[in-house]
Amino acid sequence: MKTKLYSKESAQEQLVGKCDLIVYNDDVNTFDHVIETLVEVCGHEYLQAVQCAHLIHNTGKCGVKRGSLEELKPKWEALLDKGLSSAIE
Repeated sequence: MKTKLYSKESAQEQLVGKCDLIVYNDDVNTFDHVIETLVEVCGHEYLQAVQCAHLIHNTGKCGVKRGSLEELKPKWEALLDKGLSSAIE
């Protein structure tokens, strides 16, 4: 499970809204679990969550939310709690 929180960008840039919450593909979680988690944690509409789940599966990752580090950190932690491999970059 990926637990990277910071990328090469400076913390200053991350705090002003240039962060992406990324979910990575794994061999553990089902499509349904990923979709339900994106709806619950990220506030996605069902169709948006389905599209993200397909991108995660087909490309290996998907940016599911953009915002400041402060906004994304609780969502990142919730994704990890639900067993999804994710990072803030």
